[in-house]
Formats: sequence, C-alpha cells, structure tokens
Amino acid sequence: MGSKNKLKRFRENESFSNVIQPSREEVVNGNFPLKGKWSERFFGNDNPLVLELGCGKGEYTVGLARRNPHINFLGIDIKGARFWRGAKTATEEELPNAGFLRSQIELVDLLFAEGEVSQIWITFPDPQIKYKRTKHRMTNSAFLQKYKKILVPDGIVHLKTDSEFMHGYTLGLLHGEGHEVLQANHDVYKNEYSPQEVVGIQTFYERQYLEEGKKITYIEFRIK
Repeated sequence: MGSKNKLKRFRENESFSNVIQPSREEVVNGNFPLKGKWSERFFGNDNPLVLELGCGKGEYTVGLARRNPHINFLGIDIKGARFWRGAKTATEEELPNAGFLRSQIELVDLLFAEGEVSQIWITFPDPQIKYKRTKHRMTNSAFLQKYKKILVPDGIVHLKTDSEFMHGYTLGLLHGEGHEVLQANHDVYKNEYSPQEVVGIQTFYERQYLEEGKKITYIEFRIK
C-alpha cells in the first residue's frame, strides 16, 4: 500500500465514530477514560464486550457483530490502515456494536478493567516461530495472564489459526499449565462440531490459506 493511501486511511479513521486511537502515554499513565466503561461510554449500552486481538482488516469483528446484535465487539490492532476496512464497512452498514481500537496488544490489561471482557478472539496471529520471538507469541503465559485479568470469571478465549505450530504450541501450554481446553480441532472444515462462528466467517487471508490447501485449526479454552 502506498504512503498516500495509508495517510488517506489514517485521516478517514479519525473521522469514524467507531474508531478510538489513544496515545501510548495516555494508556500507560492510567489516564485512559474508557477503561472499565467501554460498553457504557463507547457503545452506549450494558451489553457484553468481546475483543478480537490483532484484528487485521476487521472481518471477524464485523462478521461477529452482524451475527450478534446484542453483544459489543471491539477489534484491536496497531495497524490502523489495515482495520480501516472493517471500520468503514461497520460505518456503512450502521453496525452500532462494532468498534476498533488502535493500540498494542501488550497493553490490553491497561485498556480494560478486571472482568470487563466476556470473550476474546485471536484470529490468525503471527506464530512467531523463532525462539527469540516467543515473547510476542499471543498465547504465551504472560499474555494469558493479561487476558485472565480482564476476562469475566469463566470467560472464553478462541484461537483460530492456519499455523499447526501455533496450534500445537498453545495446546501444549494450556495442558501444561492446567487450563481448561473446551475444544481443540485440527481442521475446522472437516469437523461437524465446529461452531458456526468459526466456519461461518472467513477472513481475506483465510480464503487464501484454504486455496493453498492449508488446514484451519481452532482451540476454545478457559484460563485457570
């Protein structure tokens, strides 16, 4: 994408009422006004809040919001030019329950209050295969503890990925740390028990992976 196009998208994001872009300082210093008040102040209701972490183009956030009008969905990504697509679609379709937050995922426990989030979706994260990149792996122990902090008791995390490595790593970690694995599936499109929200929404990249013959895997779990 050219820099002109990026700038245009950044400018358009600023005009969208469904996009929030706090500064890192504001979040780290504890001055972020939406923490603990997302549903009330941002969505204007008291419905449950579900996050999509690393939302990319925002297809999952928008897809889930279409299916569940009484749940609030918030896609989070540091790349605003990328989620511009989802924000624009949600604006055009007048989806009041789809929003987007430009921030780094590692700040998630500073952006939300304890027990504020009912579920988390992690869709096609970078598996960070190299050992020195493990601290960025979105299902490592440190991230799981951040998620546990902001989730309601018994809150659910969904991981959907094309990476067998990420699937295996996460499953091993969950079993090793004693978390509760509710579902683990190596090929969602060959499993009759796959939830509709797993097989019924496809991202741009997911369609590409499927064309390449890659299997899409899924884990649903609770952090203990």
